[in-house]
Amino acid sequence: MNKETFARLVIDSTDSLYRVSKSILRNDSDCEDAVGEAITIAFQKLSSLKKDEYAKTWLTRILIHECYHIRKQQSRITLVSDDSEAVWNYEGYRGNKCYMDVESYSDLYEAMEQLKENQRLVITLFYYEGYSIKEIAAILGITQGTVKSRLGRARNQLKSFLKEEESYV
Repeated sequence: MNKETFARLVIDSTDSLYRVSKSILRNDSDCEDAVGEAITIAFQKLSSLKKDEYAKTWLTRILIHECYHIRKQQSRITLVSDDSEAVWNYEGYRGNKCYMDVESYSDLYEAMEQLKENQRLVITLFYYEGYSIKEIAAILGITQGTVKSRLGRARNQLKSFLKEEESYV
């Protein structure tokens, strides 16, 4: 793959990459950092890409690894403060969870946020990004059966969360 083709891939995939990173990381700036770093790494290792038709899958896999790397680095950060509220509000985080203004998001987005990370990731890759079960299995390094199980559980939980939401209205 040449540099111009890679540049087109990056431009065409930016929104997709951001959505994938958002399914792992909560903070928008962390997502932007992960996408930027993944693009940089991919560009540096462009010669290792064997088949051009797998470029987007390859880039997505690099992004997922970078998201996990960022999250691992964040888990090592310890905040020290006399004011416990300062720790709770640091960049919107409370432990490993991020607080968001949930009223500005749709019911589906809120339901997605309640899923486990691995379920949220397969839902994003399957429904939002259009990857097949086989491709998701290759990206995540898991079996196709595991992908199907996570999708099924996630669908059931989303259905349950959304039904609960309807009952409150």
